[in-house]
Amino acid sequence: MQITNKTWGAGLFALAMAASLPAGAEEITADTVVATVGGADITLGHMIVARQTLPQQYQQLEPAVLWEGILDQLMQQNAMAQSLGEEVTKATQLSIDNQISGLLAGEAIGKVVRDAVNDSSLQAAYEARFADAEPTKEFHAAHILVATEDEAKAIREALDGGADFAALAMEKSTGPSGPSGGDLGWFGPGMMVPEFEQAVMALEDGQVSDPVQTQFGWHVVKLNESRIADAPSLDEVRAELAAEIENAAVTEALAAVMDETDVVKSEMEFDPGLLNNLDLIAE
Repeated sequence: MQITNKTWGAGLFALAMAASLPAGAEEITADTVVATVGGADITLGHMIVARQTLPQQYQQLEPAVLWEGILDQLMQQNAMAQSLGEEVTKATQLSIDNQISGLLAGEAIGKVVRDAVNDSSLQAAYEARFADAEPTKEFHAAHILVATEDEAKAIREALDGGADFAALAMEKSTGPSGPSGGDLGWFGPGMMVPEFEQAVMALEDGQVSDPVQTQFGWHVVKLNESRIADAPSLDEVRAELAAEIENAAVTEALAAVMDETDVVKSEMEFDPGLLNNLDLIAE
């Protein structure tokens, strides 16, 4: 969309006129006609919807900048559409049908989601997950990763001889945590590969493991400390719970609407390869 001084001025004029309507003038609504093209009305609602679909770089522009450009686009679009007359291709008409059903289905699903996700349902989902949940243990560990078992054994011997774990990790570890002394931070069950996790869970705070093999190589692991993790707050898991509620509500709504709708599938046998036959929609 090209913004010109003329566009800016026309937009400001239109906004000024709308703001200065005398008392008793017709109320402006989404159905207020902004222009008529070949007998087809372009309403304020059409312009608002068109503004919402603009590319991201235009979304931040002021309405006064966008007004005339959006109106020009809709007028040209309508004029060009009307110029086809009855010569709409089969492919285009089918695409229109699909887009209409898709938009309406999206609106229906949006209503389902809005009705399903609220403070009450989120609180209920939170309590169902965490009210009786068993406390989980979290671990703060470090490791030294090397390629062979012999290297891992040598590192364990050096540690037994009093070597500093962090210094040895910075010198020997091939893992990305090496420069930070092998520190892996805090993690809970399921966040590490099984062999590594089992080794960590077998340690007491401050202990160092024997060499442990995983798909990444050989590890010598030190459990710095462990703790019982508190349940997360509702705010921390709100987005996750909302997504679960949405998915469940949409799945349930789709099942219900399909049960209530008369659906008849053709008994004809169709070759799936027909999906690639563009000649069928080339009229």
